[in-house]
Amino acid sequence: MVRRWKPEGETDRVKINRMIKAAQVRVIGADGSQVGVMPTREAILIAEEQGLDLVEVAPKAKPPVCKIVDYGKFRYERTRRERIARKKQHTVDVKEIRLRPKIDDHDYGFKAKNAKKFLEARNKVKVSVLFRGREKSHSERGRVLLDRFAADLAEVAVIEQQPQLDGRSMIMIMVLAPRSVS
Repeated sequence: MVRRWKPEGETDRVKINRMIKAAQVRVIGADGSQVGVMPTREAILIAEEQGLDLVEVAPKAKPPVCKIVDYGKFRYERTRRERIARKKQHTVDVKEIRLRPKIDDHDYGFKAKNAKKFLEARNKVKVSVLFRGREKSHSERGRVLLDRFAADLAEVAVIEQQPQLDGRSMIMIMVLAPRSVS
């Protein structure tokens, strides 16, 4: 058995060659064809004859599935796939837009434009109207403001959470609407 050096902290939990403890394994050949179910020792001998390794790819299957491959190449391709998957993923952030019941038209337009930009960047937008003092007794003005905000962004967003009064603020959450194909 050839010992392979692993850098410290590497979370490589793939069993290869003599590390495989199952009595029998289902073997996939180097060309991708099914070789069949056989004793592990026999599968290791077949892999060594070809100058390759027996790598356990599905340890939870009954019997475990092993593949005859070059382990270095297998590990390289797996890390490459993971790197590409990480590049393509997008974390959804929740951006907050804060409004006041007596907001000016220009400020409102500026905040609506920012919300649209956040939504197009695939983020959620939490729109909140903050009430101070006696403004809280006129919470319907906040609801009207949030309804106007939702109507202005209706072409790019849908409301995930309807406006709710929460203490001194009224909150609404919006997400980007999926593009409908006509």
